[in-house]
Amino acid sequence: MNVLTNMGILLFFFILMEGVAWFTHKYIMHGSMWFWHESHHKPRKGVFELNDLFGFMFAVPSILLIVLGSFSLDWRFYAGLGIALYGFAYFLVHDVFVHQRVKWLKKTNLPYFRAMRMTHHLHHAVHSKHGAEAFGFLFVLPKFYKRFNDK
Repeated sequence: MNVLTNMGILLFFFILMEGVAWFTHKYIMHGSMWFWHESHHKPRKGVFELNDLFGFMFAVPSILLIVLGSFSLDWRFYAGLGIALYGFAYFLVHDVFVHQRVKWLKKTNLPYFRAMRMTHHLHHAVHSKHGAEAFGFLFVLPKFYKRFNDK
């Protein structure tokens, strides 16, 4: 496969993961797995929370695809890499930027990032399994962008 095809596969899986993350967040984390995710909607006691286990669950297919595809550098390698890069971006945006679990990027105030942070805080305004909105992570819907950037 050529470089453009490989990068296309990587980008496709990176973007696909936002949909997977949204679906998982709305229907699984706020559904049958609420008993894990609930810890993320409450004040954290310590460095980790039960919700962090979801990161490991998302890492499993990425690792498997990278390992299985690494022998021939086929589509599986680039698919797994796309999932891994999404996971890294998720960590930077969600854990570092939005929740400040690592104290970086505290003063960032670009319109897109402001909307991202405020949209996620809107999601956390609800502390129960039902009633939350805004389940995405990296892509801010236009209605939220407009809501948090209109002055």
